[in-house]
Amino acid sequence: MTEAAGPERLISETEVARAVNDLADRLAPRLSPDAVVVCLLTGGLWFAADLTRALAVRGRPLAFDALWLTAYGDKTRHSGITTVLAGLRRPVLGRQVLIVDDVLESGLSLEAARRLVQAAGASEVLTAVFALKPAPTPGRRPPDDFAWTAPDRFLVGYGMDAAGAHRTLPWIGALPQA
Repeated sequence: MTEAAGPERLISETEVARAVNDLADRLAPRLSPDAVVVCLLTGGLWFAADLTRALAVRGRPLAFDALWLTAYGDKTRHSGITTVLAGLRRPVLGRQVLIVDDVLESGLSLEAARRLVQAAGASEVLTAVFALKPAPTPGRRPPDDFAWTAPDRFLVGYGMDAAGAHRTLPWIGALPQA
């Protein structure tokens, strides 16, 4: 029996760390001391952890919250419907919010999160993603900032998965193209 090919490595663990630190350098001056970071679960958890630590080192030890949204399930394409599995736990009324996620592809999940945070009364909503993929969705709103320009491939690692597999890799790869 032949084992299936694993992901092709696109960006190393060291390059991931460098990209996160470069992004933190750009974001820190834009963030107010009482801002709240909102991580989109589950994929954004790895990036959010690294980014919030990098921001703390730069004098921005921000409050943290999360939104658990689902739209992909075990599929490789956004379903077109974003469902909230768990909402905000921290009040954001009158506060600046930075929403972070692993990858921007269709932009539908990030836009749903932006609407939820605005409805909760945030004074300003910024968005940042680790990987920005080419824009296949017409009218997709770009994030306010991103760490890495990704190819139009199915990404895994550093929070991104394929039906639950490869999410915990410390680097980012792409699944073999069919």
